[in-house]
Amino acid sequence: MPDRRLIDDLMIGAVDVLPEGALEEKLALAEREGRPLRVKLGVDPTAPDIHLGHTVVLNKLRQFQDAGHVAVLIIGDYTARIGDPSGRSKTRPRLDGAIIDANAKTYQDQAFLILDDDPSRLEVRFNGEWLAPLTMEQLFEITATTTVARILERDDFAKRWEAHQPISMLEMLYPFAQGYDSVAVEADIELGGTDQVFNLFMGRDLQQYFGQAPQAIMTMDILPGTDGVERMSKSTGNYIGVTDDPRDVYGKVMSIPDGVMMTYFRLLTAHHADEFTRLEADLAAGAVSPRDAKARLAREIITRLRGAEAAAAAEEHFDRVFRRREAGEDLDDLALEPGDLEDGRVFLPAVLARWFGQSRSEWRRRIEQGGVSLDGEPVTTLAVSAADLAGRHLKAGKSARVQGRVRGV
Repeated sequence: MPDRRLIDDLMIGAVDVLPEGALEEKLALAEREGRPLRVKLGVDPTAPDIHLGHTVVLNKLRQFQDAGHVAVLIIGDYTARIGDPSGRSKTRPRLDGAIIDANAKTYQDQAFLILDDDPSRLEVRFNGEWLAPLTMEQLFEITATTTVARILERDDFAKRWEAHQPISMLEMLYPFAQGYDSVAVEADIELGGTDQVFNLFMGRDLQQYFGQAPQAIMTMDILPGTDGVERMSKSTGNYIGVTDDPRDVYGKVMSIPDGVMMTYFRLLTAHHADEFTRLEADLAAGAVSPRDAKARLAREIITRLRGAEAAAAAEEHFDRVFRRREAGEDLDDLALEPGDLEDGRVFLPAVLARWFGQSRSEWRRRIEQGGVSLDGEPVTTLAVSAADLAGRHLKAGKSARVQGRVRGV
């Protein structure tokens, strides 16, 4: 039988492993046959950048690699052309192929920040490799394996059907396409989010139809955003990007509510299950302070993404800047330029984008939500008099790096 501690570790952060006992059976099979398991994760490159919420399944994939198994990362260059309907209340707009191809390149680069790129432990495949050559006859055969009634059983389609909202025929093909990926790579286990259960089971069904042993499926918990309430998402602004400056990552991790800290530990770091239990007990007993635990969490996340040196520099910056600057002392200069002024006023989203990065629309949203302050008071307007800005302590959110003293023209 597989090592119990390994099974407990692989179950960290998992919501379900289906069918029951399937993980143990697959690990035992690998031992008997003397081969690594093929653990599949499919991702559709619908956006150019990923955040820590996206890395939850990548971290689990890395855990399987570290246990000696092969990660099969499928870049859905073809499934992205359909658009995953999971969790959607309406049809996705179709993406341009050139955008998908560009996103696929950056997604792959960012995934490698998490995964071990040893060729003996990683396969990267694009599903256009097997989906593009399918003939109509082959597509007919695949779609004939299930019924419209079963497709409409999936929660998102059922809700749209009841609400008389459109469901495109193209969307109905998505589960078949994702399921056929499992056939093409002969997956032993497939990872996914809790909203992917229908698609993951479709992979099992198609594998059985084509004479393969059906994969086990593992669904992972959802990472809450930095607000500790909603799931991490760019649309809500509560995200931490994997390519963010390490100083920003450190500051954002330090800002998360204490109540979600252990969820972050379990989903984003690599430790044995009993170590997490011990840390949780130490926090409850007061043996470890939440601040020290979050500092450790921030270091471990940045070390995995950028290395130990970047983590140490981010921590030093946070300690040097944040602790001393709560009173607004020793702040960096945020210099206004002549081009920033129009009739003596400054359009804040524009200068914030220049000083700290991100888009004007993102800074507009933050201002409108009360996330930008001057001398501790929330900014309530997008344009501010240059005279009112000069010499004041500007701060955006809780990150130590996103603040400074405004210097006039």
